[in-house]
Amino acid sequence: MNSVGELSLWLQIPVAILLVLGSLFALTGALGVVRLKDYFQRMHAPALASTLGAWCVALASILYFSGMNSAPVVHAWLIPILLSITVPVTTLLLARAALFRKRMAGHDVPAEVSSRRSENGS
Repeated sequence: MNSVGELSLWLQIPVAILLVLGSLFALTGALGVVRLKDYFQRMHAPALASTLGAWCVALASILYFSGMNSAPVVHAWLIPILLSITVPVTTLLLARAALFRKRMAGHDVPAEVSSRRSENGS
């Protein structure tokens, strides 16, 4: 296995750019949590940023370890693929739980779909 110093420059530059880009996505998500005022708005920034950041870091990992082993290493794709599946589902469940809590607290939120259907006669 090669050492870090033996990795070619044409491979070190994209790895560094992807890692910086992934960290910028994470920073963007953190700023979105701090700056946005409503819970439902705050959910989107970290969900999107963490998924995009994970794709960048996984690609950097694939490039780096493929260059070190002189063979393709693609098992790192498993992480962002699983994140791409689980993050939207988790975000949806969190939004539904928050909406349920607001309804139970008596806040003016959109009515449930089943109650709208019964009001319309459908």
